[in-house]
Amino acid sequence: SVYFNVIIWYIFLFEKVLGFFPPSVEEISKDGKSWLVCTSCLPFCTCICLLSALHVLHFLPLPGSEIAVYEGDILLRRGRRSAINCDSCLWPKSQDGLVKISPGPLLFLAITERSWIADALQEISTLTCVQFVNRTTETDYVYVERGCWSYFGKIGGRQAVGLVKNGCMDKGAIQHEMNHALGFIHEQARSDRDRFVKIMWEHIVAGNFGKMNSKNLGLPYDYSSVMHYGAYDFSSTPGKPTIVPVPDPSIPIGQRDGLSNLDVAKINKLYKCNCCSSVLPKPKGSFSSVNYPSPYPNNSNCLWLIRIRRSKIFLQFEAFDLQRSSDCSSDYIKIYNGNSKSSPVLLDKYCGKGPLPSLVASGSTMLVEFASDESITATGFRASYNRGFNLKTQRYLAVRNICIPIDVHNSLHKQVLP
Repeated sequence: SVYFNVIIWYIFLFEKVLGFFPPSVEEISKDGKSWLVCTSCLPFCTCICLLSALHVLHFLPLPGSEIAVYEGDILLRRGRRSAINCDSCLWPKSQDGLVKISPGPLLFLAITERSWIADALQEISTLTCVQFVNRTTETDYVYVERGCWSYFGKIGGRQAVGLVKNGCMDKGAIQHEMNHALGFIHEQARSDRDRFVKIMWEHIVAGNFGKMNSKNLGLPYDYSSVMHYGAYDFSSTPGKPTIVPVPDPSIPIGQRDGLSNLDVAKINKLYKCNCCSSVLPKPKGSFSSVNYPSPYPNNSNCLWLIRIRRSKIFLQFEAFDLQRSSDCSSDYIKIYNGNSKSSPVLLDKYCGKGPLPSLVASGSTMLVEFASDESITATGFRASYNRGFNLKTQRYLAVRNICIPIDVHNSLHKQVLP
């Protein structure tokens, strides 16, 4: 009938073109099974037709496929239990040394959801050679569906990843699922995990805590990884942990604030990226140029991403000595008000000897870039950061997010102020 044909076209518009369920239908999970239910007041017959047709379109197995759900959120092809041991699961590298992945259109998402996903993927792009670029004619690409899951490594063609669901829209949760697509297992599934955590089998819902024969890339176990389960995940008994760090059970696990330093290192090592980058996620800390206080190396290009949860960032330099050049074109430091080089500039290229102004980010991330050329070097820099302002007794003049000590602001180089 015409009525049924309209329903079918309605389904195809949402499911096949936009890639998600119609607004009258919602997927829910219970006891490890997926169900489709009506969520609107459409006529009963319309709802039944929608559910029936969606069942055929969405759950029909692909001919010859051998895909199973593994550990709750991984769609796994048989024989590919760890992309760390599977070169054919990796995304290819371009001639320019970048691994370019194209997410499909996010038309069905709200603006806020799009921004959350973009922010999470940008952090990966900033710190690694994996770059998320707009799709043009690529035949292998990822596209976002509703859910919280991912295929394991690159499978080819139109590759779905579930990112839109309550509990799956935190930055670290989005990165967690995308890291599965890049070819990473759960951290506590590493072959050496028993040296670092104890699995409390008596508190566990069946499955979800398998161990793989992984090579681990020669990098340490990472309690802070976005790929690590939380202490109470999949617990069959409220208040009872399923995974306990050893020997210190108080070590926090399961954070979803964003990539850890070792998460970044693993991506860069697996994909053979030539990147010098670090994450600074603690409420306060310090960092310095390579070899400080000895001279930094030639031809350096390093990034530090300061990320403090729900707080502005205050940055100050305690020592600063970079090769001086015209317009700081040789060696320089540059600071961005955000998590990428496309973010607004807080401090443009700056070189020579201090003093350097203190800076305040308007949000919870700040990116510090340091570059050197092939010639003369100097001792470099040492800097510290903390949450918000900590100006002690020094009087400061605030200019465009730059805090300039009043007794030195008249002697600043022209490169300081944007």
